[in-house]
Amino acid sequence: MTIGRFISLEGGEGAGKSTQLRALARILRERGLDVVETREPGGSDGAEAIRTLLLTGGADRWSPRAEALLFAAARADHVEKTIRPALARGAWVLSDRFLDSSRAYQGQGELSDSDILALHRIGSADFLPDRTLLLTLPDTVAAERARARDGDHADRIGDRDSSFHQAVADAFARFASLESDRVRAVDASGSADAVTERLIHALADLLP
Repeated sequence: MTIGRFISLEGGEGAGKSTQLRALARILRERGLDVVETREPGGSDGAEAIRTLLLTGGADRWSPRAEALLFAAARADHVEKTIRPALARGAWVLSDRFLDSSRAYQGQGELSDSDILALHRIGSADFLPDRTLLLTLPDTVAAERARARDGDHADRIGDRDSSFHQAVADAFARFASLESDRVRAVDASGSADAVTERLIHALADLLP
């Protein structure tokens, strides 16, 4: 049986994660793999219900601590109900965001990285992706893409100011530097096809 793999795609607003996840899933299916596409927050019935709570309303709807707890709860349900069962049958699971988004985004509030990792330890038993693909773009390009995608309808997290998003980008870069065995930074500039090729290259050692 094919070994199941869990791959997360990370990056700031406008990096192209959703587009690239679909392209990557198509290529992996063409290679004969069973592929599950999922997202965070969400990916299971319980987690999707929490997603609605998290992404609607004003930026101050939840305190940083409440927000982090909600993300951890959604992730725990996602891992238990969707990710682990798919891996057990030998599927490749591709997730648009996972733990590193919580570390990068919720880590800008009152909680430290160690606090968020502690919540993950309780909720999901320290479960991590086999590979995290971090899509990187210059700040101005990412902002332009996000505006083109969302217009005036950004969610309560995407609608935060530029200094917040710069801090998020810095956090992602730090993860790639300190956890390079798992996190691979991938240039997301250029054509969509070129970016997809870079992602496949970053997975070459895991592909059957």
